[in-house]
Amino acid sequence: MEIKKTTENGVLNAAISGRIDTTTAPTLEIEFKNSFDSIESLVLDFAEVGYISSAGLRVLLSAHKVMSKKDGMKLINVGESIMEIFEVTGFNDILNIE
Repeated sequence: MEIKKTTENGVLNAAISGRIDTTTAPTLEIEFKNSFDSIESLVLDFAEVGYISSAGLRVLLSAHKVMSKKDGMKLINVGESIMEIFEVTGFNDILNIE
C-alpha cells in the first residue's frame, strides 16, 4: 500500500494505492491519526485500491467518526469491487462516497 498525501486549506487529500488489509491498515491508521489535529476535512481517493479487508473497514470507520465532528470525510473514485464490499457491509450507508 502507498499513500500520497497533500494538504490544502485544511483539507487532506490522500490517494491510496494497493491493498488495505491486516498488514497495511495499521500504517493507514497511523497516517490518519498523525493528520487529524491539523485538518478539517478528509478526501480519500480510492482509484488505485484493489482490496480492503475488515481491518481496513475498521480504519475507515474510525476516521469517519473523528471527521464527522469536523467538516467530514468523503471517498472518491471507488472502484466496482470495493463498492461491492461497501454495499455488502452497509458502509455505503455510513460513508460519503462520490
